[in-house]
Amino acid sequence: MELNGENFPIMDNHIHLQEQGDNVEAVKRFERAGGTHLVLSHLPYHDLREWNKNGYEPIYERTLKLAEKSMEETSVEVFVTLGPYPVDMVQLSDEVGLDRAEDILKEGMDLAAEYVENGKAVALGEIGRPHFDVSKELLEASNRVMKYGMELASDLNCPVVLHTESTTPRVCEEIGKMADEVGLDRYKVVKHYSPPLITKKEIKGLFPSVLANEDNIEEAIGKSTRFMLETDYLDDPKRPGAVLGIKNVPKKTRQLLEKEVLSKEDIWKIHKENPERVYGVEIDV
Repeated sequence: MELNGENFPIMDNHIHLQEQGDNVEAVKRFERAGGTHLVLSHLPYHDLREWNKNGYEPIYERTLKLAEKSMEETSVEVFVTLGPYPVDMVQLSDEVGLDRAEDILKEGMDLAAEYVENGKAVALGEIGRPHFDVSKELLEASNRVMKYGMELASDLNCPVVLHTESTTPRVCEEIGKMADEVGLDRYKVVKHYSPPLITKKEIKGLFPSVLANEDNIEEAIGKSTRFMLETDYLDDPKRPGAVLGIKNVPKKTRQLLEKEVLSKEDIWKIHKENPERVYGVEIDV
């Protein structure tokens, strides 16, 4: 993004793309709005879920192809995160039983770790546990899978991107203790879909990816620059613009700079220095 003759990186830390959605056209809109970098997370593509045949490989490969296509047709750099979507546990446990469901998600985690090791993905995610009430047994199995992913991430020195219930200090402390037990630094635990709980005390050392509406950004920046921004754009033709529109991060960043809510230094921190530290990537302008 060019502002007052100076170029800035602008990164949306969590989006999804779908073949039947706008996919590359959405990325082009992001680029025209001033966006330069995206973190693309897979979706649980239901048409590919033949668990006992191909596992997660077709799902991950589709995500990587959408990223590759986006980079071929735009100048946006797309980083990919891969991992078994935690809500899969619910359907799978109905279909094949809870024990086998847990095994399938762990196998998916192993495969995602291979993609990270081979440089095709930058993190395991979004992984975690269902965001709604489930049985005690299913929750415990989900926690075991999440902790297993953290253990793999610790070995790889990569982050995990977490999908869980609503973010609260209690939830973050519970998750933080899991990370501690497997030797994963808490700042490598990215809390997707985070409210503006961003200080280390509030989020217990995890790293917040704040949903980029104006109120959230203003509240967050009033405390610190220790956060990234996301739209959780779903690219769903049935829900255009959900969760937030693909242009929202560059649009709000520009508007809040003009209103002097954000400074140039804030933008560098949020969109470059923070993701470089968390993901171990280079954010070039």
